[in-house]
Amino acid sequence: MSNDQVLAAAALKRLAADPVLSTGFRAGGPLRSLLQASARRYVVAADAPTAVRRMQTLADKGYAVGMEYVGENVTDRSEVARIAAQYSALIATLPQGGLCARTELNFDLSNVGLLISPELALKTSDAILAEAAARGLFVTISMERASMVDSILEVFHELAARHVNVGITLQAYLHRTPDDLARVLATGRKVRLVKGVYQEGPEHALPRSAALDERYIDLAQRLHAAGVAHTFATQDRALVAALRERGLLDGGAELEMLHGVQPAFMRLLKQDGVNCRVYGTFGENWYLHLLHRLAEAPMNVLQALGDFEQPSRVVFGGEY
Repeated sequence: MSNDQVLAAAALKRLAADPVLSTGFRAGGPLRSLLQASARRYVVAADAPTAVRRMQTLADKGYAVGMEYVGENVTDRSEVARIAAQYSALIATLPQGGLCARTELNFDLSNVGLLISPELALKTSDAILAEAAARGLFVTISMERASMVDSILEVFHELAARHVNVGITLQAYLHRTPDDLARVLATGRKVRLVKGVYQEGPEHALPRSAALDERYIDLAQRLHAAGVAHTFATQDRALVAALRERGLLDGGAELEMLHGVQPAFMRLLKQDGVNCRVYGTFGENWYLHLLHRLAEAPMNVLQALGDFEQPSRVVFGGEY
């Protein structure tokens, strides 16, 4: 990326984290209306029943699917309870066994109580996992900012000791991840490997670079050798090519991309025999999610402006 593109991405992430803008968005002001058309490309639906119906169309095309009620950084207990109720409703809406062989639910622990207390996050997650297990569903916990990793892993290891249907996300760019992976592998639970999206200092993480790609491949090889269930979550075409060249997408490994991001590329990969998973988000609090998608590539901003001008061109599942 050019320096202008790097600065533009940083600006979009700063806007995404701006508390005044995010509060105004949640209040339903003009910012929400302005961005609504562009968000339709990346946000599956506002409610669980519609999201399930739409994700079923992707499962019918041969994709594995994951679903997340979008949002994060909750500091109010009543909001945690509301989010937990959304997951209960989602689980009740999904058919027994899910939409595909391994339907996954995903969430940030900051969305289910971690910013209030680890005990609340553990209690809320424990209940969601139990409900999911009864329906034959899996849960993969997302990873967040470097300052939260210890707390997230602590809760995950507690959950892994109680539930077989739980997995964890690890971020390749964090310097600590090679050591964290060894302990996670000992649980035998699924690992979802991402590059990492948050702005972190050099003392915590590598920038987007060849060095980061090399670390991602090293971690991918360790996952492949360990024989645990794993997903490589990346939209980076060069990294996907490197994974394929090394045979790391053979066998049971999955390649995951967020819904709406490079669907035509994912369709070609599926046609070539790659196990592909689409990660779909639903709900109303999609401001941060949308801006992070726009920050990933300059073309996404131009595409979003095109969607604003011509909303009818976004047809769910059409490019998959």
